[in-house]
Amino acid sequence: MPQASRSLRARPATHQQLPPLGRRELPGGVLELNETPEAGVTREVWEETGIQVEVDELTGVYKNTTRAIVALVFRCKPSGGTERTSSESPAVSWLTPDEVSDRMAEVYAIRLLDALDGNGPHLRSHDGKHLIPAG
Repeated sequence: MPQASRSLRARPATHQQLPPLGRRELPGGVLELNETPEAGVTREVWEETGIQVEVDELTGVYKNTTRAIVALVFRCKPSGGTERTSSESPAVSWLTPDEVSDRMAEVYAIRLLDALDGNGPHLRSHDGKHLIPAG
């Protein structure tokens, strides 16, 4: 990261299941069959942003109750590469924590804010748009 207080975001290509154009989400995707979660994180971040990362720790588990998808979120440290766009991410940017809520949908912003708070791993559920209170 250019500064320790900033985080990498990608704007996904327009797609039916992705946030509206202009909104950001964390880089990510689906694991290859024989791939470890850490290797998948490294590969997806590089493919989508051009940044090489070292995986630090699991910071959250997020279940989309509408689509039956579970996302694992890891905090990473940049280790090389050059920021670039891709067919999956036509825009890549670094945001401060204060910018996250304005530029990311609630269900994506909480993943980043949870990763930064150091109190994880967090377990949360959402309906694709809004968090579902625990309990």
